[in-house]
Amino acid sequence: MDGELGDFLRSRRARIQPDEVGLPSYGRRRVPGLRREEVAQLAGVSVDYYIRLEQGRGSGGTSRTKSGGVSDAVLDAIARVLRLDETEHAYLRTVARPGRRPDRRPAPARIRPGVQLLLDSMDRTPAFVLGRRMDVLAWNALGDAVSGFSSLPADERNVPRQVFLAPNARDLYPDWAAVAAQTAAHLRLNAASHPDDRELCALVGELSDESADFRRLWADHEVKACMYGMKRVQHPVAGLLTLPYETLTVPAEPEHTIVVYTPEPGSETAERLALLGSWATVG
Repeated sequence: MDGELGDFLRSRRARIQPDEVGLPSYGRRRVPGLRREEVAQLAGVSVDYYIRLEQGRGSGGTSRTKSGGVSDAVLDAIARVLRLDETEHAYLRTVARPGRRPDRRPAPARIRPGVQLLLDSMDRTPAFVLGRRMDVLAWNALGDAVSGFSSLPADERNVPRQVFLAPNARDLYPDWAAVAAQTAAHLRLNAASHPDDRELCALVGELSDESADFRRLWADHEVKACMYGMKRVQHPVAGLLTLPYETLTVPAEPEHTIVVYTPEPGSETAERLALLGSWATVG
């Protein structure tokens, strides 16, 4: 994650045109978007300060907090100028303050029995649990019928590996490009929060080595929390499934996220899931 702050800031200012923030756009520009000097001017900090921030050389003067990090006021001003959304703003604070990152405890690889019972009780909705590396840690019967987790080797029960490395990924997801972008953006958010997780860093390295699509998306520096949304899956037996989803964090274990597909009752997808559940039970 070295250079993450600078890369992120450069990518964010590149997407904003001067006239969008009231600056003249005349003259030839060597880089797209705002110059560093313009960001500094609009944020109310010195050019030297902002340049050192992008270069990862820290900060000085009154803009430092007592702990030596960049102040909230400076980060808030930069976020305003760069038009960061809530998730990007939080991400900026994370990568700007490496000393304030979450603890370094190993991510738990197993879920509590009570969580498995909760999954199993949702017999009409597909559900599964993801860890911080987007590993699939547990699932219910219908979740398995939709995604086939139990048929995969343990090291392949990982969402990014399935999206970017599985040969059938583009057939499985009709909207593969959107799914891939969302997956990379969520993984980047997790990687920034856990920079000392060696397995997570190794996963990013593996995907970068083996997938040109992942390398391109990772270089975009997009960050997004996948808390809810919709995914379309072309199931080999049930056909096309349109699956809205919601995510829930396990209070006792914040590293674990329960993903629940919530199709509209009476919809074609709900009917297909019911048939798929019956087929899986008989099988």
